[in-house]
Amino acid sequence: MIDAATEELIPFQQAGRRIPGNPSVCALHRWRLSGVRGAKLETLLVGGTRFTSTEAISRFIAAQNRDESPAPAITAKQRRTQAEAANRVLQDAGI
Repeated sequence: MIDAATEELIPFQQAGRRIPGNPSVCALHRWRLSGVRGAKLETLLVGGTRFTSTEAISRFIAAQNRDESPAPAITAKQRRTQAEAANRVLQDAGI
């Protein structure tokens, strides 16, 4: 959440110039409403003018770049071993 008292507010119309790639205002609105990879760009409305902050932009970019590595995939051998172990447990339980 943006702290208007301590963060540097930027009018939405100018915010795109502070972000790498110079995204359009339409993109900024999509980012605030729908988000990207689960992260939404924080904004606030002051007297009918939409603002974001340099800190909010930094948080938004950081949130998108958190641990992008996928969970390790289980191999066929591991899956087979786990299935065999589960079958043994079920068999021992009489199921």
